[in-house]
Amino acid sequence: MDMDALKQKAAYEAVDLVEDGMIVGLGTGSTAKHAVDRVAWRMREEGLRIIGVPTSSRTREQALSLGIPLATLEEEPALDIAIDGADEIELGTLSLIKGAGGALLQEKLVEVSAKTLIIIADESKKVDKLGGRFAVPVEVVRFGWRSTQERLRALGCDPVLRGGDDPYVTDEQHYLIDCGFGLIEDAATLADAIKAVTGVVEHGLFIGMASRAILATRGGIEVLLPG
Repeated sequence: MDMDALKQKAAYEAVDLVEDGMIVGLGTGSTAKHAVDRVAWRMREEGLRIIGVPTSSRTREQALSLGIPLATLEEEPALDIAIDGADEIELGTLSLIKGAGGALLQEKLVEVSAKTLIIIADESKKVDKLGGRFAVPVEVVRFGWRSTQERLRALGCDPVLRGGDDPYVTDEQHYLIDCGFGLIEDAATLADAIKAVTGVVEHGLFIGMASRAILATRGGIEVLLPG
């Protein structure tokens, strides 16, 4: 089974947890895309009725093309469940690095509003400590971004503007600075330190948010719980 098939398997397992009448946060990225497809399939084949709250313009366009009814977070501020992928999942804590796809701010706003956050991924995303494979994406205000970058550097990272000379611009019209910290011993403390930097809007450390992670492995489905 190839990697995309594993992602699809995890996504389908998560969408099976969605019940009729739920408000559902729809994640962004290659794995979350499979979940949105599966929600539409269940609506069509099983008569499932849900309202989706997308975490990016890309997901919004996908959901609309599939006929999934949508609402904004302003219209539906309390969600029953959210389903999304992750770049890294820390064993034990289920702390996450997210944001490689560029949608971390809207993802965090939607997912912190959900009673249950289900993370879906293939087995390669499981790590003992965050930071070994992915930098921490940090969304920053465009004005004065170079000075914000230097304040982030002072935290002990190698900060790189995503896109370089042609900077990546988020849905909220901000820049992303990818901060390579290496292995992170205390993700919660680092999260607080990044958030305190002037010019930072949000970061890709998702701490204490995931209810479970559903991983598709070559040996089958593996469910991770916090603690």
